[in-house]
Amino acid sequence: MNLLTPLIPDGDEGRRWAEDELADPSYAIAEPTAFDRVSRAIADAIARLFSSEVDGEWGLVLAVVAAAVILLVIALAFVVWGAPRSTRRAGPPAAALFGEDDERSADELRSAASARAAEEDWNAAVVLRFRALARGLVERGIVDTPPGATVHSFARTAARAFPADDDALEDAAVAFDDVRYLRRPGTADMYTRVAGVDDAVARSRPAADADTLVVAG
Repeated sequence: MNLLTPLIPDGDEGRRWAEDELADPSYAIAEPTAFDRVSRAIADAIARLFSSEVDGEWGLVLAVVAAAVILLVIALAFVVWGAPRSTRRAGPPAAALFGEDDERSADELRSAASARAAEEDWNAAVVLRFRALARGLVERGIVDTPPGATVHSFARTAARAFPADDDALEDAAVAFDDVRYLRRPGTADMYTRVAGVDDAVARSRPAADADTLVVAG
């Protein structure tokens, strides 16, 4: 029976094998980082500080010194590495509003609507002011308008948070539909109604303080 003879390297060969093995990236990943080493050193120093029993005023002094050191380390960590990031990622701001991408804020949409109203461009004024109404509730975290949401589903959802404005919200949705989709001419009265409910909702607190209400498609 043949037996395999183990390969025994000489000194130089063994050192080269060891160097090649330690060059493997997996060893580098396992090594502690500079931050790990500093943290461990600080923790060991604080542990040694409290490892000996100290009575009286010296014990209080050591406790104050240790607390100051910990606060200083935390402050330095914030300066060097910044504040810790939340584990929950914030989603990208919703740009789509009832079939059209528009990244303007509620205040910007209101300003644009007012400018169109001053020019008596009631069609654009009505549409922009309704978008401002929706964007305002999104910015406040009260209502979320995912892509595909309709103005009427938005009005019904918003009415759950503002039940006193139920009819006014639906009326504003009808005005938006008439101008945007049915191609009916907008009027100053339609704009006034949409602006009125937008102002009323902006001044009010929602009746439901639960999670954000999501508009159904």
